[in-house]
Amino acid sequence: MWIYEKKLIYPLGDIHPNPRMAKMLAMLLGGPNGELTASLTYLNQRYCMPCPQVVAILSDIGTEELSHVEMLSVMMKKLLAGASVEELRAAGMEGWMASHNCCPFPQDQNGVPWTGAYVGTTGDPIADITNDMAAEQKARAGYEGAMRFCDDPQILGPLQFLREREIVHYQRFGEALNLLNDFMDAYESPLPRRSRT
Repeated sequence: MWIYEKKLIYPLGDIHPNPRMAKMLAMLLGGPNGELTASLTYLNQRYCMPCPQVVAILSDIGTEELSHVEMLSVMMKKLLAGASVEELRAAGMEGWMASHNCCPFPQDQNGVPWTGAYVGTTGDPIADITNDMAAEQKARAGYEGAMRFCDDPQILGPLQFLREREIVHYQRFGEALNLLNDFMDAYESPLPRRSRT
């Protein structure tokens, strides 16, 4: 099903070591509202979604979220590679480097490992899509939070791009919710669809 293009979804410039920003990106990658959680949630939910158009939206967005995981991972590696011991200690990242070197690892900024408990799948189509809309808003807020602590244009550009994608995903999930409501209305009742206003 997937075709892998050997390029990042957004081109990265020359990123210099900055363990403090790497720690912020860890939150966006492996935190409860991070890209790994989003990708696995959406790709999991599609199996119980009754509406084919919504399955397609979940597949598209879940796949794109994997490209966000890749982008954040590359950025984290660059932000950690070549950092001095003093910089790592100042950022609280010496434990990370001792455990993972400059490899990205699915854990948050405080070192809490990612867990499958973060995956928001109930099997209820409305609950799941509503969860996904909230997840995209949480991700957007996470990007905005990280951007407040960044003054490097080589990092701000990619973060801004990813933030904007969260907004688009939120809108697409809004469309999915409407499609799902229409589908379920038609499936559950032979009567004309009820107004949702």
